[in-house]
Amino acid sequence: MVNDFPAAPNEMKRAIFRGIRASLLALGSATKVELSHKLGISFPTISKFLSQMEQDGELILVGLDDSSGGRRAQRYAYNPEYMLGLAIFLEKTETNYTIFNCLGEVKEQGTAASVLKDDILSLTKHIEDLILKYPKIKSAAIGVPGSVNNGRIIYIPSYEKYHDFDLKGYFEEQLSIPVVVENDMNAAVLGYHDNRRKREKSSLVYLYLGQNGPGAGIIVNGDVVRGSSFFSGEVSFVPQYDDRNFLQALNGESEIAAAKLREEERIDAISRLVASFTAILNPHTIVFSNDEVNQSMINQIAVKSAVYIPEEHLPELTASDWKQDYLYGLQHLGLDLMISGTKI
Repeated sequence: MVNDFPAAPNEMKRAIFRGIRASLLALGSATKVELSHKLGISFPTISKFLSQMEQDGELILVGLDDSSGGRRAQRYAYNPEYMLGLAIFLEKTETNYTIFNCLGEVKEQGTAASVLKDDILSLTKHIEDLILKYPKIKSAAIGVPGSVNNGRIIYIPSYEKYHDFDLKGYFEEQLSIPVVVENDMNAAVLGYHDNRRKREKSSLVYLYLGQNGPGAGIIVNGDVVRGSSFFSGEVSFVPQYDDRNFLQALNGESEIAAAKLREEERIDAISRLVASFTAILNPHTIVFSNDEVNQSMINQIAVKSAVYIPEEHLPELTASDWKQDYLYGLQHLGLDLMISGTKI
């Protein structure tokens, strides 16, 4: 491939491939002229790239346009089965995964045993088995219940084997495909935002009480907020009472206390956090997991939050399917990796 375009630096070639893939997936189909105009790339260059992609099976010819007096233009579509992606997330009690094509269509979705208490070899075997079954997998997006800095897990309570571990670097070397590693709540809020077609510049907070303690994913003006040290959203530490932070307020001092904790106290703790997010970020929406709160609780949280902050400034409170939002967010990240590709 390099010899076909000796004048174009590798990064430029990747950018052209990415532009063609993204355009065809967004438009459904296009001619060479349409792609040339949309991407601002010369017709001869577009033609060379499309010829190579067609030869590799990456494109599908979907017909000829009506003639305007000259030769009828060929219309191209992207072959959604040319590449597959893997989205997988690690939880305390299970491991969830999805195999998807370039249109986001699910080829397989399933659940396996948790690997968080095991060493990295258990997760490696699980992923390698999936790739053996689906050899067209060309990217992997991995979600973890901890803080992540560019693929390295920097904070993951209770799972010391994964702490300070470069999961991205390890799997890229092991699998020879691009890998992205993301915090669970960052992926979930991204998935909710993208799947609901929210306003591009909207601001959201996704709050999950979780198997591993509470966390939040934050989008401000359409962008995921990760923070200066990639610690954003670790709401367990937010101080709420004289002697308790948010995690302690939710769980009490012991398992017995947690079992006896009244729902009103939990609602008060959540409402204080809603008020804090409102005062600091003033988001459009705060999302809860629908397996943790029902509409009655949401109504109570709204009422209680208004005790702490003027009601007219409170965001919309809603609930969603956290697991599906999480997988969808990882799928979004994995698809971005696939479109970017490594072909030069």
